[in-house]
Amino acid sequence: MLKIAIVGDFSSEYEPHIATNHAVEHALQKIGIPISHEWVSSSDITNSTLANYQGFLIAPGSPYKNMDNVLTVIKHARENNIPLLGTCGGFQHMIIDLAHNMLSFFDAAHGEYSPDSPHLFISRLANSLNGRELAITLTPTSQLARIYGATTTNERYCCNFGVNPAYAEIIKAGRLKIVGADAEGEIRAIEHPTHPFFIGTLFVPQLHSTAAEPHPLIVAFMEAVKHTSAAAPQSVAAPEHEWEL
Repeated sequence: MLKIAIVGDFSSEYEPHIATNHAVEHALQKIGIPISHEWVSSSDITNSTLANYQGFLIAPGSPYKNMDNVLTVIKHARENNIPLLGTCGGFQHMIIDLAHNMLSFFDAAHGEYSPDSPHLFISRLANSLNGRELAITLTPTSQLARIYGATTTNERYCCNFGVNPAYAEIIKAGRLKIVGADAEGEIRAIEHPTHPFFIGTLFVPQLHSTAAEPHPLIVAFMEAVKHTSAAAPQSVAAPEHEWEL
């Protein structure tokens, strides 16, 4: 059976985590694909974790217990064409992976972990988005717009951190494409243009999923896991990091 890992530090008291569980179930019921799913704590990720799953959903809820492990999962999925969806904190850490590995900002940092870093690619928002629902414009030619079947949508957020505007132009020059923005033009969604499914959103689509109307982005992620796994066997790069178990 195909398996996906929901990477994050689960809390039964955190609404986006409960919504993530429900959204995955909604999507699976809609498409009828037998995919198992389980939470994997950021502190429990090993080489076996990377090898044993055909998709990764990087959940909301940062700071994670082990930031480096989460970044390793993101890099592994990006380099090996394994479907990955990151929402809220997942999106933020995809930006850090971009900075480290594609923009050569090796000391790029996240404000929740290293607020005094000289290169904060993710910083505290001037105005918190936690609990807000806002309009988002999607790039018409993007994979994300095709998934939504629209170029505008409304989504909910649960974050206090986002892309540091000082690095917005540098990020836009990178290999990940900016495919979603709010009314002020702030970066709210990214995707890899040549990857089967590598999408990050600062918003949390899980919060809008229902059994009657599963969220299209979660459905598309599950379908990508199926289609990518059904393709020819992939050449998976050996992880650079080894864990002591």
